[in-house]
Amino acid sequence: MTAVVLLGAGGTGAWIYYDLNNNIKSADVDDKLGGDRPVNLSPGSKNIMIVGSDTREGANAKYGKDLTTMQSDTLMVLHIPADRKWASVVSFPRDSWVEIPGCQKGDGSSSSPHHFKINEAFAIGGSTGKVAEAAACTIKTVESNTGLRIDHFMTVDFSGFKGMVDALDGIEVCPKQAIHDEKAHLDLEAGCQTVKGEKALGYVRTRYSVGDGSDIGRIGRQQEFMDALAKKAKSKLHSPDAMYGFLKSITKSLTTDPDIAGIQPLYGLADELKGIPSDRLAFLTVPNYGRVADQPTDKANVVWQYPQAADLFTSLAKDKEVTKAQLDASKKNVVYASSVRVRVLNGTGVSGRAAAVAEKLRKAGYSVVGTGNAPGGTVARTTVTYPAGLDAQAAVLASRLPGLRATADGSAAAGAVTLVVGPELKVENVA
Repeated sequence: MTAVVLLGAGGTGAWIYYDLNNNIKSADVDDKLGGDRPVNLSPGSKNIMIVGSDTREGANAKYGKDLTTMQSDTLMVLHIPADRKWASVVSFPRDSWVEIPGCQKGDGSSSSPHHFKINEAFAIGGSTGKVAEAAACTIKTVESNTGLRIDHFMTVDFSGFKGMVDALDGIEVCPKQAIHDEKAHLDLEAGCQTVKGEKALGYVRTRYSVGDGSDIGRIGRQQEFMDALAKKAKSKLHSPDAMYGFLKSITKSLTTDPDIAGIQPLYGLADELKGIPSDRLAFLTVPNYGRVADQPTDKANVVWQYPQAADLFTSLAKDKEVTKAQLDASKKNVVYASSVRVRVLNGTGVSGRAAAVAEKLRKAGYSVVGTGNAPGGTVARTTVTYPAGLDAQAAVLASRLPGLRATADGSAAAGAVTLVVGPELKVENVA
């Protein structure tokens, strides 16, 4: 976005405009997303999915071992509100344990729904190297797990990132401790220094050899780096050589949906953003905690923290601003899914519905303490009720079910939250 604003502001010649415009590739995903998609609850707002990707081909081959599919190292959603007065960038930890829906592959086959790391979606769709399938599977995964309607997407690969940094003569970083990471091909001493090329790429990719070794720490470094990159680009506005190299690198590495695949539509989009004050641009990370709290054998992944994650997605879907301070404050009281004891009752009259929902909840980490039929056999709608003292646990469960709120019930069974499954609740929409 910064790049195309600078392109317009710099009075770039027509030949450079067409040269850069022709670099941008497009991939149509509309026929791969299916019809069961979230509705845009705020006409005029936009959600743009941004993927930092790498194909492991050519110059990228040395990153990762024995990887034959396209890979996604960074996943974000940029929310642009209808009034264009603020914006949010939401980062999704690549190790987020979510349900990956069934997706089309480049060879014509389809994958089956299953739980895994969120970044696997890009690899499944891109198993044959086609960006359209990779982007489509990632969009389906984000939409099904957040309820946000994705309007556009962009992917930027590793080589383009290095070119952008090099064209600006590097970016200053200030690590507090020395970093030596073989996987990221990085050796940095502590203290402020300018990095470019392989070191710049290594800095935003490093994970295991700095801080707590988590993807959460890496997200923070990436957000800081991109902020510094944007500021450095602005400072080079009057340097034609630097700006041309910067813009050429990003456009050559950029693939988007057809609607924004070109300098003109990107500039129009960026023009809408450039008036947003810096203090109204929020960099957010989906609230999460280590999955080990729910599954003791899994020390590698994270799960999203509820109801905080659901509240974030709902706010953005309804075009309501969320600040980093608000999100950080809400994350303090963690209720693990494994601490939520759930009794699942079937109120649909359809045999096996309670068992199917209970199994979905178990896979999401909840403690299912029993199943059965609802008193009276059938109900009009799904309900979540709880006895005194379990309001926080009930709120966590209700936030995982579309359109539900938990209600207190003095007659509810003690020690557990009761979920009565109604006819409108689809098993695939649970957790």
